[in-house]
Amino acid sequence: MKRYNVAVVGASGAVGEELFRILEEREFPVANLLPLASARSAGEEIEFNSKKYRIEELTPTVFDGRDIDIAFFSAGGSISAQFAKYAVQSGAVVIDNTSHFRMDPQVPLVVPEVNPEDIELWEESGVIANPNCSTIQMVHALKPLDDLYGIKRVDVSTYQAVSGAGKQGMEELVRQMQDFFAFKLDESEAKAFPYRIALNVIPQIDIPQPNGYTKEEMKMVNETAKIMHTNFAVSATCVRVPVLRSHSESITITFKDGVDVSVQDAREALANFENVKVIDDIEHGEYPMPTIATDTDYTYVGRIRKDTFSPNILHLWVVADQVRVGAATNSVRIAQKWIRLHNEK
Repeated sequence: MKRYNVAVVGASGAVGEELFRILEEREFPVANLLPLASARSAGEEIEFNSKKYRIEELTPTVFDGRDIDIAFFSAGGSISAQFAKYAVQSGAVVIDNTSHFRMDPQVPLVVPEVNPEDIELWEESGVIANPNCSTIQMVHALKPLDDLYGIKRVDVSTYQAVSGAGKQGMEELVRQMQDFFAFKLDESEAKAFPYRIALNVIPQIDIPQPNGYTKEEMKMVNETAKIMHTNFAVSATCVRVPVLRSHSESITITFKDGVDVSVQDAREALANFENVKVIDDIEHGEYPMPTIATDTDYTYVGRIRKDTFSPNILHLWVVADQVRVGAATNSVRIAQKWIRLHNEK
């Protein structure tokens, strides 16, 4: 098997650390590994496949002469905007896990289970974009149902874990809960989020837009259309909740006029879809939860039920580990598909 030289930008971050784990677990064919981060993290060590690697500083020339084949970028949109071009110029394909390239018409936006054919468009820009975490798990559930019935409209409310804000978000929730048990919660400072997150929910993720939605909500609208090559309506309400890891979503799907939804057929379509697992037995208290999804590579679907008023409406509950499924795992799956396509040519 051919082996590939791999760079990871953002090697010291939460997604970067998860990338190393997943590359190991999937026995990804790595020849040489180049971990990269800011000057602040340069010199630290990471361990991969029982070997230690020193993190190097990300600079415009760091890719020169390294023969990098695949460069994963997970260090923020401004870093990708500044440095991805240098990786592309050196001959690497960039798999970008930030928002910077997602809506660029020259850059494919890929969820491999949903639109793997778009990976072939990578040569135009040298970049493949990884969608927003909440979008990825949603389209895992939408795709098989759209194929089954044809979707007219989607309304989604998200319950997003603090790890969506990185290590700082997780540390802030833990610190605030410690303050709560020490009777000091009123003194606890909010830095990662606009308000205290412990024992609270915040109905705002990212900055507000002129239409009253937030940037996070509009990501779900716009990215879904690009990934699924459709124009059905999507409306999202994104909420931060005091859960450490794994996002949950309550999704209402309106299918085309005249459709009479079968819950059993919907269950079967979802259960047969790649990397989706159905847990749906409310009588026995079985349904997806963050505690089930965390540290796994599946999107879990449950609470599947037909609307009590309209025969063409279905409601369901979707949970996935957004650090893995919504970021690192999707990036590695893209790389694996890219390798297959690369080898076929």
